[in-house]
Formats: sequence, structure tokens, C-alpha cells
Amino acid sequence: MSLCPCGSGKALELCCQPYILSQAKAPSAEALMRSRYSAYVLHAIDYILATTTTHGGKDVDPASTKAWAEESTWLGLTVVRTEKGGAIDNEGEVEFIARYKQDGKENKHHEAAFFKKEAGVWLYDHGSLVTETVVRLSPKQGRNDPCQCGSLKKFKHCHGK
Repeated sequence: MSLCPCGSGKALELCCQPYILSQAKAPSAEALMRSRYSAYVLHAIDYILATTTTHGGKDVDPASTKAWAEESTWLGLTVVRTEKGGAIDNEGEVEFIARYKQDGKENKHHEAAFFKKEAGVWLYDHGSLVTETVVRLSPKQGRNDPCQCGSLKKFKHCHGK
């Protein structure tokens, strides 16, 4: 038994695999989101497409989705927060960070994902990327400021090239 890629700490067979193999339906928006992450790791693109609303799927390109899943080395999933998305809800939101490596570079996909329950089944509807604000610890180096190396040249003519 191998651990589930979703990070639950459970065995794959007891966690996301029954959802991916259509043996069970995800009971919550978070469970669906975790199983979709596992599907990317396992390259189960048909599951990704099958668990997307018609509205959400209109912009999905199966070929590029498959390529992204297969060309990436998936490093882990962190659920940041959930809002609604339980058994009695019809909508839910799950904010998550999926870390992956592609072309030797580590990346992260930080998204607020929105889910809908249709006919009692949770489906991914749409998502918004979460951006992070960069906070500078020192003032920004201007192009026309003296270079910090001490050369007395303008930054743009020295280390700013």
C-alpha cells in the first residue's frame, strides 16, 4: 500500500483512489479537490474532466492538461483553508497550494477553487489564482541611482545591464 498523494497520510486505496476509479463519490469539496490533485499525480486526466462542471470545463484543453500532469513532478499539496463544501452545502471553496517541479524548476500553484454540488455530486466549477505581495526589505534600486557595488557608475550602466 502506498500513501495517497493528497497528503492525508492515508493509503491511496483508502483515500482518493475509490473516487478516481468511480467506485465512490467525494463527500465534500475538499475531498474532491484532494482527489483531483491525486489524479494529476497519477495522470488520471479523464477524472479531472469528469469532475468539472460544464461551465468550468469549457476552457479546459485536455491535451495541455495531460501534458502538464505528465511533465510535472508533483511535490505536495497544502490545503490553506476551506469554506463550506460539506455534506449539507451546495457550494464550497478550497484554497490550496500544489507544489510541483517542471523543467528542473520548483513551482507552486496557489488557487482558491470553487466547487458546486450538482445532483448530489461535488464538481469543480472554477478557480482564481492567489497572488502574493512581495515585500522589499530594502529600498528598490533605481536605474539612475549609483550602483551599490561602489563603482560610482549609474546602476543601469553597471550591474543593471
